[in-house]
Amino acid sequence: MEQRIAVVTGANRGIGFEICRQLGRRGGIRVFLAARDGTKGNAAAQKLRDEGFDVEFYPLDVTNEPGIKTFAGWLQGTCKRCDILVNNAGVMLDPRGSRVLDSKVKTYHDTLETNLIGPLLLVRALAPLMKQDGYGRIVNVSSGQGQLSDMGVGTPAYRVSKTALNALTRTLAAELKGSGILVNSMCPGWVKTDMGGAGAPRTVEQGADTAVWLATLPDDGPSGGFFRDRKSIPW
Repeated sequence: MEQRIAVVTGANRGIGFEICRQLGRRGGIRVFLAARDGTKGNAAAQKLRDEGFDVEFYPLDVTNEPGIKTFAGWLQGTCKRCDILVNNAGVMLDPRGSRVLDSKVKTYHDTLETNLIGPLLLVRALAPLMKQDGYGRIVNVSSGQGQLSDMGVGTPAYRVSKTALNALTRTLAAELKGSGILVNSMCPGWVKTDMGGAGAPRTVEQGADTAVWLATLPDDGPSGGFFRDRKSIPW
């Protein structure tokens, strides 16, 4: 089997970094660790290379459409392919205790720009590379806070953005049916990260596992699903 090419966004720390590590551990996968901060991104990639994994850093801001198009062109010219895309980059900008009626519209704009428009731009840029080989795995890192079936109060902009990301997942999966490209959302759970906080009960290893599982699904794997701990969960 030819070496797979994987792209993981927002990957200089936390769940994204661990996804890169676990993909590298699988073998046969060249991982592009994408992040905005060049210093942190380079350091993260070097750490994984020191552990023996095939990981390279690429500076990428998921809100920068020209930069994403440049990256796609560079990937096409350099690797001739893209097999795996993990849309991990995300923000939670809601102030503590935020509610819909006292929230600011700008918070929604800024949150959606990263959590929804970023993944949209990336799939538009990289799915054509997957189509040319008839193979692809797109994983959108979502959240249980985006589940309509269990929607509650708090962090309204974040919740709306993850619900929208789930809708993007379903729509894209339907459009790509039969193409060899599988598209799924996953919830890592409440994980000990900068976003989740030190009091979270789950490790980054646990949080990354389902994303890596979805990124390496066999050809008869699911598409258009929402998963936590490798099990389907309600939308």
